[in-house]
Amino acid sequence: MTEYGRGSGPEPWHPEDPLYGDSGWSGHEAQQGRMPFGGGPQQQYPQEPHHQQYLQQEQYPGQMQGYPQQSHQQMPVQQPAYDGGGQPWDTAHGGYTGAPQAAQGYPDTGQYPGAAEGYPGTDAYPAGDPYPAPDPYAGADPYAQQPVGGYPGEAPDLYGTPEAYPPPKPPGRRDPEPDAEAEDGEPDEDSALADSGRDGDDDSREAGSGGGRRAGRSKGKGKPKRSGAACLVAALVIAGVVGGGGYYGYTYLKARFGSAEDYAGSGNGESVEVEIPNGATVAQMGSILKEAGVVASTQAFVDAATADKRSTGIQPGTYTLQKKMSSASAIAVLVDPSKLNVLTIPEGKRAVEVYKMIDKKLGKPEGTTAQVAQQQAKNLGLPAWAVSTRKVRDPLEGFLYPTRYDLSKETTPESLLKQMVKNANDKYAALGLEGKAKELGLANPYELVIVASLVQVEGNKHDDFRKMSEVIYNRLKPSNTATNQKIEFDSTINYIKGTSNINVSREETRKIDDPYNTYRYAGLPPGPISNPGDEAVNAALDPDKGGWMFFVSIDGNTTTFTKTFAEHDKLVTEFNERQKKKSGG
Repeated sequence: MTEYGRGSGPEPWHPEDPLYGDSGWSGHEAQQGRMPFGGGPQQQYPQEPHHQQYLQQEQYPGQMQGYPQQSHQQMPVQQPAYDGGGQPWDTAHGGYTGAPQAAQGYPDTGQYPGAAEGYPGTDAYPAGDPYPAPDPYAGADPYAQQPVGGYPGEAPDLYGTPEAYPPPKPPGRRDPEPDAEAEDGEPDEDSALADSGRDGDDDSREAGSGGGRRAGRSKGKGKPKRSGAACLVAALVIAGVVGGGGYYGYTYLKARFGSAEDYAGSGNGESVEVEIPNGATVAQMGSILKEAGVVASTQAFVDAATADKRSTGIQPGTYTLQKKMSSASAIAVLVDPSKLNVLTIPEGKRAVEVYKMIDKKLGKPEGTTAQVAQQQAKNLGLPAWAVSTRKVRDPLEGFLYPTRYDLSKETTPESLLKQMVKNANDKYAALGLEGKAKELGLANPYELVIVASLVQVEGNKHDDFRKMSEVIYNRLKPSNTATNQKIEFDSTINYIKGTSNINVSREETRKIDDPYNTYRYAGLPPGPISNPGDEAVNAALDPDKGGWMFFVSIDGNTTTFTKTFAEHDKLVTEFNERQKKKSGG
């Protein structure tokens, strides 16, 4: 047992062990030795060969490295004896009682300070050593792994087991805690580079220590120089970050506080068509114009539109502008309805009037569109129920749907007429004209379009349309003896003449022999006399039920409806008297 009550063999070390401390490294007795068996003099045993295992130990003075673990036999326990030199052997401290250096805390490195370095396995001592007698534990590392079971009763070396704590080191030579990367098994870059530069030095030491691996890193060596390429890459990265940050900072400040980029002048003379969709915001308009090359930036257009109150009246449609216009110049074009590249067909216009409007808008010679309509009528998409006879003045009458049409450079009279006919077909199909015609006592849907065209021209206001529609249906009835099923509308005489007079003489109504003369011929005219809009068509489908039979347009704006001829004749007399006063008669 030791002085602490332990066994003689090595035991695992733990930082919480109350027996562990730094005092043993600064002056406590040397490790307890073995007591020889018997009472005779101490028997000397030769040193055994060393194991080829080296522990990484810090050197004592001179930075001695890597002394191999020595495997020695255990001596039998004997009684205390005197050596041949008269010095008693201290079995409690593993040395001579008169050897003060044995208790001064020299580490068990196998040699005393000043011993020749690099000769493991010998028991040589420095010259003049006062203790020439060989120490059986000289050269043995008390914390190295000991052979297990060398002699009966010997305790195993628990420091050599995988679950044991590592042996302690002197307090001044303990390594710092390894970093996280070292614990993970990744070598430190500086250590790796430093180790690679110490090969020559290590070779000399390893040669003298039995050829094992290095016991530790040599100190005093500087860190390896960084690669020039790595420094260059780092500098480029930093420069890129700084440069990129400066650029984006400049862009942000310019967008936040600077004026938006804008062109100057009214354009470079290169025309471009731009379509402004319905419901587009000012910002969307600016984006469309910027994409087309008209304005320099969306923000400049927004600023110009904000400064010009007329911009709230910009209508959707196709506009002809120039590239590289200032935003203010672009606003000036967009707020001018005449600059809008569209064609709007009003309700009630006759086909001949529509043709003239198309020629003018497309820049065609007068009569171009009328000729196309006459020659291509069958190829423009008219419905199968559209009646086409020699008596019909224009097959397209009633099918040139009144609305706005966006134009482009590719627009032609033919393409525009096709679009108008298509719009009319879509509208009539949606309203169900084919089924409604029979319910109203008409021969076909075409007659419904004729009624709607008459309502559109004769009715001055939309409020008059349903009453005017009832007048037409009542006069077409076989029971009508007041007009004998004649419509007698002045609008049909104006259609024949190509005029728009509200005062038609009775003499004209009797002399003009034309199928469209409703004063001369009973029933509906051969074809429509205008292109009706939605309100007129709806009125033809749903006439009023007030029993209206007659009407008089007193001043061209107000229409008065009556049920009897007497009421009607009185209104006609009053109308004629007003006309004489206007003419000075």
